[in-house]
Amino acid sequence: MKPRYSLDDLRCFCSIAHLGSFKNAAQSLGMPLSTLSRRIRQLELDLQLRLLNRDAHKVVLTSTGKHYFQRFASLFDEIDEIDIGLHQDKYRPQGKIRISSPINLGSQLLRTIFYDFLIKYPDIQLDLSSSNSLIDIEEEAIDVVFRVGDPVVENWVARPLKDIHFILCAHPNFDIADIAKPENLSGHASIICRPMTPWYLVQKETGESFDYYPHKNVRLEVDEILMLTHAVKAGLGIGYVPDYFAQPMIEQGEIKHVLPDWHSKARTLFMLYRDRDHMPMRVRLFIDFAMAYFE
Repeated sequence: MKPRYSLDDLRCFCSIAHLGSFKNAAQSLGMPLSTLSRRIRQLELDLQLRLLNRDAHKVVLTSTGKHYFQRFASLFDEIDEIDIGLHQDKYRPQGKIRISSPINLGSQLLRTIFYDFLIKYPDIQLDLSSSNSLIDIEEEAIDVVFRVGDPVVENWVARPLKDIHFILCAHPNFDIADIAKPENLSGHASIICRPMTPWYLVQKETGESFDYYPHKNVRLEVDEILMLTHAVKAGLGIGYVPDYFAQPMIEQGEIKHVLPDWHSKARTLFMLYRDRDHMPMRVRLFIDFAMAYFE
């Protein structure tokens, strides 16, 4: 049932009861004394109950006034605490940020961003959700999402961060002497990481393209890049590996680059988030931090 009185007027009454005077309550509430008096009269009229006995020197609660104050004072205290918490969300770097990213991308490319951000802002916590499947980011109450490829999500902002290329890799001892161009890949043992097939290849200098469909002599099929690279390092065949993941292993001699003049068509890493105008400070800080890292 809808109350017959104003909760805002009831808050004014609780302030008077707590502070013991109209004058102090008016100062605390930031309103003229006459306005406060009018609102209390209106509250008593709406309730058809007397809450206060007042004269020139003091204010005394009636028995009904004491009952209302005891019941509502704690409620307004809790509301004030909620207001303070919401204010801190908006203006102080604290609280939890929920982030979603693909498994390998989060554990390899993004982890430095996560760790450095936490070091810079010790009162902020990150709740990281890693999945190679598309999750319902609204249902899961995610604040920031990292995705590769088509980033379209209605009512979300998508910011491009980095172009990712896949390159062909093999064990250092794997025989690639006869592989001078993508057509020569046919017949060589390969490892497939779903859903990255076919292997879309582009010649870096000329822009010539070639789509290779590995279907002969496929030794292993996986759906996770870490398993793919382990298989490549084990010498099971040629794999189509993200450059950010493969390059450190190439430099350390763990794997070698096959057809170094070719790489995949670019796939862009995007960061998605809701409208910046109404987000907590912690989320805004993280977005700026990630953007600065990739710039």
